[in-house]
Amino acid sequence: MTEAHIPVLLSPVLTYLDCRQAGTYVDGTFGAGGYTRAILNANSKNKVIAFDRDPNAIKTARLFQEEFGERFVFIPDCFSSVLMHISERVDGFVLDLGVSSMQIDTPERGFSFRMDGPLDMRMGQEGISAYEVVNTFSEAKLADIFYQYGEEKASRRIARTIVQSRTKDPIKTTLQLAQIIHSVMPKPKDGSDSAMRTFQALRIFVNDELGELERALSASLDLLKVGGRLVVVTFHSLEDRIVKNFLIRHSELRPNENRHMISANLLPVVHEFKVVTRRPILPDLEELERNSRAHSAKLRCGIRLETK
Repeated sequence: MTEAHIPVLLSPVLTYLDCRQAGTYVDGTFGAGGYTRAILNANSKNKVIAFDRDPNAIKTARLFQEEFGERFVFIPDCFSSVLMHISERVDGFVLDLGVSSMQIDTPERGFSFRMDGPLDMRMGQEGISAYEVVNTFSEAKLADIFYQYGEEKASRRIARTIVQSRTKDPIKTTLQLAQIIHSVMPKPKDGSDSAMRTFQALRIFVNDELGELERALSASLDLLKVGGRLVVVTFHSLEDRIVKNFLIRHSELRPNENRHMISANLLPVVHEFKVVTRRPILPDLEELERNSRAHSAKLRCGIRLETK
């Protein structure tokens, strides 16, 4: 399983983390351990504290603990809870926000619209499942989810068809749902699957992925030491927009406040981050040929500044 997963943008991640310098790094999305292994191998004194809520990651983490000993610590929790587990300031915080190939390629996890499995999509074992959302939420709520989290223009049509279909029988599997979507959606000209946006929206909603990201970015302000680096790899525009706006809001790139707004703006402006990537870093052609999963990846990086 570890070999099947190819870390996306690995070389740029290591470069922007600057992890050849000995330090403590947090890998918020451990998965198969691709980033963690590379960080530990970059310097024999590096330490990695890794997070993952996916139960399957625990098996890989045990192997890492045997191999790297005290240099590797695994915490089976969401990366947004990082400050609950770490009191020390760290040198780097990296997040790979994509769904791992292990999750997609395991039908029983319910992430794939190409392989049949139970309609689940939970990265952890707790919380509401995609089955509950699809079979109990109102048509209006479903349409809102598909539009907000999947940017699906046909959200109302898809929601209406789902609600009509579930009156006959519950929608239990991923292929059932995909076929329902296919029945009302034309095949995209770019060769992609017309169910992709709806599945993305359900996954994001079920796992509160955008909320997790926003909480983790906020935590990075207290997690990183001065000079520490935040590196985030995103895979769709919603995530990238959140990361971009966070870095702008906490950096020298923040737009100037209205000069007529007197009260709050009498205080000096505090810049918590220096934005290293004015434009996102994209995979090169060689990586795209080697790993199709990288095609939508974007990397952004900020360096924590002294604010006193």
